[in-house]
Amino acid sequence: MAADRTKGWDGDSYQRYEEYRFVLTVNVITFVYSSFQLFTEIHRVITMKHLIRPPLSYYVDLTMDQILAYLLMSSSSVAASHNDIWVSRFGGDEFTKKINASVAMSFLAFIALALSSVISTYVLFRWLA
Repeated sequence: MAADRTKGWDGDSYQRYEEYRFVLTVNVITFVYSSFQLFTEIHRVITMKHLIRPPLSYYVDLTMDQILAYLLMSSSSVAASHNDIWVSRFGGDEFTKKINASVAMSFLAFIALALSSVISTYVLFRWLA
């Protein structure tokens, strides 16, 4: 969505709509968090030391996975709804197709974070037990 330089039927771009900026912002935040999480796991495997010590790391992982999963679902739903209204009123074009693809990728990221949240919950409760 960020690389969308194709303007819509009336010269619109994703930057002019809060819904599309919201989904893009949440996806960027999720990407940064997921990259940090990947870095910490690689660091742990290589050095055999935690970057953030347990149990704090388990709480942070679970909390961030939950928050970002809900934000991804929320932003994707808002963008999909806005795009559906747009297509029903004005018809589709390349711009709306790119928005649909971006929203679909955001929903896939939600599924990945939801699974990560389940794993984080398991790890936290296993540590607590």
